[in-house]
Amino acid sequence: MANLKVMVVDDDNNICELLSLYLGKEGYSTVIASNGQEAVDRFETEKPDLILLDIMMPQLDGWQVCRRIRKTSQCPIIMLTAKGELFDKVLGLELGADDYIVKPFEAKEVIARVKAVLRRCGLSQQEEKKEVNYDNLYINIENYELRVRGKQIDTPPKEMELIYHLASNPNRVYTRDQLLDEVWGFEYYGDSRTVDVHIKRLREKLEGASEQWVLKTVWGVGYKFEVKRTDV
Repeated sequence: MANLKVMVVDDDNNICELLSLYLGKEGYSTVIASNGQEAVDRFETEKPDLILLDIMMPQLDGWQVCRRIRKTSQCPIIMLTAKGELFDKVLGLELGADDYIVKPFEAKEVIARVKAVLRRCGLSQQEEKKEVNYDNLYINIENYELRVRGKQIDTPPKEMELIYHLASNPNRVYTRDQLLDEVWGFEYYGDSRTVDVHIKRLREKLEGASEQWVLKTVWGVGYKFEVKRTDV
């Protein structure tokens, strides 16, 4: 794990030093940025594997930084901020943040979240190619590629992670809360119907692709990726 790099973005030097210390003890290398513009610039040159991103900063705020990075990269982002209102959590979700931690925090909790996000993204000590194949369906979470009937389909990050998670566990039923926890990766206090919205969009992309599998609603419970045949 020593080859993994975390960029800490915060205008509070004490927080940067504390997180760098804990990250270093876990074998991560760190890069520090003290404002939003520096974060964007250093992201291009340093190519970090994960970003701990504060929201309230000079020059560019965390939302602006997240938007810019998401235009070109799916690098995992954990929002780290004193703002804990529901609106901020929803906005972070919509912009593509992978996790959300509210200050004040325990450094050990941040480290645990970093490990969890990196693990979900396939960036661990035993990194392997993450792909799933079914009839007329190919999902590669390593490079966020979705192909239906051989045609590549443009898919937002959270939709990709949701279909990959379901397809990697065929015939297993998930509640909406489980999917929010395991795919979005943080405790989401808003309306769990956000899962329904993502499922609906995925169904539009997958409609009629195959009779061997289906993205199925389990009424009163949640969803599952149902495989009707096992020769996948």
